[in-house]
Amino acid sequence: MQKIKCFFTSILLLSACVVNGQFAKGDRMAGASVGSIFFNSGNADVTFPQSRGYSSTSSGYGLRIEPSFGWFITEKTAIGASVNINPTGQEIRYEDLGTTFQEDKNTNFNIGVGGFIRNYFGGASSFRPFGQFGFNAGINSGTSDGFKYYDGTPDYKTSYDGKSSGGFFANAILQVGFTKMVGAQTGLDFYLGYNYSYNKNTYLTNYSTDLDLDGDIDYTSTNEPTTKFTNHGLIVGVGFQVFLKGKK
Repeated sequence: MQKIKCFFTSILLLSACVVNGQFAKGDRMAGASVGSIFFNSGNADVTFPQSRGYSSTSSGYGLRIEPSFGWFITEKTAIGASVNINPTGQEIRYEDLGTTFQEDKNTNFNIGVGGFIRNYFGGASSFRPFGQFGFNAGINSGTSDGFKYYDGTPDYKTSYDGKSSGGFFANAILQVGFTKMVGAQTGLDFYLGYNYSYNKNTYLTNYSTDLDLDGDIDYTSTNEPTTKFTNHGLIVGVGFQVFLKGKK
């Protein structure tokens, strides 16, 4: 038993010495970050003082994946390049007495490239705090479709479907966090961040109207609006890094 204890003690001491090693100029880092993962769903009931209301259900998802590769230009500072992959989607349904009278769906996909600079603080340890600034830009595409029933004389239904391609986005991201070293050359990142984003796209949208609700399309129309918007967001993420020694 004593020999076993000595063996594991020796392994732990050796691992600590390896893990606590300092980065060096010329070292490289390769990894990926996963931020702002969400899957949500919700419902709401809306009533009016003198009439029946309606209920709605919504669901959505979002994911930001960012593979990266960097080089240490000093013992604590690394610069590098990254790829940004960001799919999102949302669906909202409105119901009255169990019947859906409106539904809206949309998806969006961003892909781009960028760069970053990361600076580690403090000495060599298994927990290594860092600050990072990054910028990326690229193209986006999206789809949208839905329908809505209207009360009228007679009642009618309007459906639409839209598609966007060749849109543009840009993100500026500031992060603070730490790398938990879990091996001689690997670490886990945990971070919080602020993201400022800009998006521009044009949707080619087709509308069709069914009068009398007999299944026949009575008339159609097309619209092509351009949207621009900015957003301020909070990023909560995790990632991993592999640290490779540079050439001597």
